[in-house]
Amino acid sequence: MQRVMIVGAGKGGTALLKRIVETNLMKVAAIVDKNEQAPGIALAKTFNIETSKHWMPVMRKNINIIIEATGNKEVMKSLQMDKEPGMVIIPGAVAHLISELVEEKEVLIAKLKEETYKQQTIFNSTNDGMIVIDINEKIILFNKTAEKITGFPRKKALGLNIIDVIPSSKLPRTLTTREVETNQEQVLENGLKIITTRIPMIDESGNLLGALALFKDITEVVNLAEEVTNLKEIQVLLESIIQSSEEAISVVDEEGRGILINRAYTKLTGLSEEQVLGKPATADISEGESMHMKVLQTRRAVRGVRMKVGPAKRDVIVNVAPVIVDGKLKGSVGVIQDVSEIQKLTTELNRARQIIRTLEAKYSFEDIIGVSEEMKMAIEQAKLGAKTPATVLLRGESGTGKELFAHAIHNASDRKYNKFIRVNCAAISENLLESELFGYVEGAFSGAKRGGKRGFFEEANNGSIFLDEIGELSANMQAKLLRVLQENEIVKVGGTKPLSVNVRVIAATNVNIEKAMAEGSFREDLYYRLNRYPISIPPLRDRKEDIPSLCVRLISKLNQDYGRNIETITQHAVELLHQYDWPGNVRELENVLGRAIIFMDYHETKIEAKHIPQLQVPLKERKVQENGPFVHNNDETLADAVERVEAEVIKQSLEKHEYNRTQTARALGISLRSLYYKMEKYNLANNSMQ
Repeated sequence: MQRVMIVGAGKGGTALLKRIVETNLMKVAAIVDKNEQAPGIALAKTFNIETSKHWMPVMRKNINIIIEATGNKEVMKSLQMDKEPGMVIIPGAVAHLISELVEEKEVLIAKLKEETYKQQTIFNSTNDGMIVIDINEKIILFNKTAEKITGFPRKKALGLNIIDVIPSSKLPRTLTTREVETNQEQVLENGLKIITTRIPMIDESGNLLGALALFKDITEVVNLAEEVTNLKEIQVLLESIIQSSEEAISVVDEEGRGILINRAYTKLTGLSEEQVLGKPATADISEGESMHMKVLQTRRAVRGVRMKVGPAKRDVIVNVAPVIVDGKLKGSVGVIQDVSEIQKLTTELNRARQIIRTLEAKYSFEDIIGVSEEMKMAIEQAKLGAKTPATVLLRGESGTGKELFAHAIHNASDRKYNKFIRVNCAAISENLLESELFGYVEGAFSGAKRGGKRGFFEEANNGSIFLDEIGELSANMQAKLLRVLQENEIVKVGGTKPLSVNVRVIAATNVNIEKAMAEGSFREDLYYRLNRYPISIPPLRDRKEDIPSLCVRLISKLNQDYGRNIETITQHAVELLHQYDWPGNVRELENVLGRAIIFMDYHETKIEAKHIPQLQVPLKERKVQENGPFVHNNDETLADAVERVEAEVIKQSLEKHEYNRTQTARALGISLRSLYYKMEKYNLANNSMQ
């Protein structure tokens, strides 16, 4: 590298020093100036460059070039006289010009490199193969895609004749014809089919510079076309499925704007595509909150939300779920159901259930919920009794599930393929009960059907009959029922000829039959006939460990009845239920859960303690008053104490309901006939007249 001495450390010399150091074109050996305070002297010291007040000592240190930066002609003459042979003296102006030209050259080179890099990046990032040849058919550009398609190394291809790399290339012909050839099919030596476009490169003066080939693997194009075709087919198929669905469906994008509705949606809401598509999700709502927007905000599905939609304010239930693709929210889809249609179907289902219930038993032992030892024992007894033809007497309080046991016993017996007839003895008036049980002949009484009527026992022939509330039968009906049990035959009302029947009797009662026998209101011989196989069903207060599993089953049933989607009940709510005495047993538990579900919001899925209605007689708060009716007097028998307490309870209930007998009977869980009997027995009937 040339060694330079700069003479003059003023403004010009300082600028030259900076330029030479930055460009690194030459090595500055020293800078000379008489003024030791000159700016160039200070700058040279920062670069560790030698400084001097005289040039002669420096000239002896192999200096090649002397730059005169003072601009003084006398200094230039002195330097020319003192310089040694071989040294070159350059005026400062010339040195400035040279350094600027060198710097400009470096800038241009840098820009050229940058542009070349950009072009190479573009060429290599494109999915099209690209080959450029010069007028001598030599390859001057060969991008990575061309390398991938042809299988020829890019570095090796550069500089070679195009025919040596791709023998089937038509680029030489393009040089000759100077014509553009578009979308030409060509088979490469490796067997791949490509579609190529060949373009001659001509400058503004008409001079031929070379030729360019752009090509693509035809397999990729075919695959892409097939994918597009498949996507269109799938889209058409999905739209056809959605349009053919009888469920009203609406779809919105991630911004909550409608993108798809089906014909069922238009029919239900009365809104056309023009009124919904591209519009906010709230466009179809008459009353209520947009569930589409709620789902888009929470990314969670909502079910069973009730609202009103459309100009007619149709009452509907909405289920909405988010549409998530690869973890990204793309929108939401909603299914809308007409509540009136659901109610219609529910009514039809209930009617069908009523018809079926009169013909067959619908429950089995699997439907009886019980993990307590008391309940397990009752179930085992019932299963054993089902295998025998003996009359079964189910005993238990109202609401304990006696009818459920009756169904299960019939379904577990060898009579399960025959009819199961249910009769509530307390619900049918006495003057009609006989004709309902045994039937009647034509002309038996005024208003009798022509040809007579078959009774329940005749209908249940070879099957089972369930006589609920058997303790409410009158003395006359008890005698006739005893005959059926003894002789296995009935006599129709108005008839004289006995008719043999083969019926398995399952009876149930919630009254103390032994006490009724002692009072003379129930036949002793009938009692022994009925009590051949007694089964006691425990009340709910004695098997509270069954409450959680009972809740699960009852919630499932109530969901069907009310069209809800309640999933579970919280532990806190179950603990609250455990604190109650349940005088109404399982039936009361079902009523409590039903009331809780009715007053829950449609988006709630768990029964919590706050939903449980206030229970009137918590077990923890029940206290026996010292002078109350529950205190036992040691001078009275147990039967007398029971009667005294029963009379007091009935009296309090009558007063509470202002002597409304129907409400009182319902509150006490007994039949109206039983209430009348007990009021007369305890001389409570006259109190209503006071």
